[in-house]
Amino acid sequence: MLEKINYFWRLFGTGVSFFLFGAVGVLFWGILFPVIAIFIGEGIQRKRRSRALMQHIFHIYMAFMRAIGILSYEVHGGERLNAPGKLIIANHPSLLDVVFLISQIRNATCIVKPALAANPFMRIPIHAMGYIYAEDPETLVDQCANELSEGCSLIVFPEGTRTIPGKPVKFQRGAAAIALQSGASILPVIIGCSPATLTKREKWYEIPPRKFILSLHVGHDIEVGPIDENAGRSLAARSLTRQLEQYFIEQLARHGKP
Repeated sequence: MLEKINYFWRLFGTGVSFFLFGAVGVLFWGILFPVIAIFIGEGIQRKRRSRALMQHIFHIYMAFMRAIGILSYEVHGGERLNAPGKLIIANHPSLLDVVFLISQIRNATCIVKPALAANPFMRIPIHAMGYIYAEDPETLVDQCANELSEGCSLIVFPEGTRTIPGKPVKFQRGAAAIALQSGASILPVIIGCSPATLTKREKWYEIPPRKFILSLHVGHDIEVGPIDENAGRSLAARSLTRQLEQYFIEQLARHGKP
């Protein structure tokens, strides 16, 4: 009986959490933020203050979900997440990954779809925070390199989409291309979600039988060596991508697959 009550409470809480996420997006970012934005400065200062505000909101959101018993979370090595100018790459087991990561990083930026940047409710905050979007891959890589040179933390999910449970890790070459172009150190983050939930194939209401635990295991810097000009940038990106894949395969086996 208690298990059923707990299940329906978590189902209700999950629905409330999703509603609040959408409501905050519309009310705060669409209506209140344009007024606040007048007072937060310009240029890099504007971006950093906007990102700090986003981090604070996501931190509260994560704490709310933990308080009502939907989830728990833990962070290992979190002090490394706020070092400036890091390319943070992570696996992507659940829908909450980007929220969880940004809630831990004061000056985080990420790549968003151009369509989202055109959304009337999200356009202003996305521009204020300097989130990156571009249709052309080369332009996108250049924008990412510029943001890293300004000292931000750039979050990239090299898989390109949420992980399908049971499938092997398969990275696209975008993260490696950004690392090679920028020369930034790569900071790997292993995200765990146990039991698996909010995966690519699950609806929000398909909740697990018990409260799930999200975890961040922050690794140590991976330095990118100079490119062998004889081999070419494309080959270097392919080689680095395989190296990163192997790292994540090993670390996921160590910390538990999502």
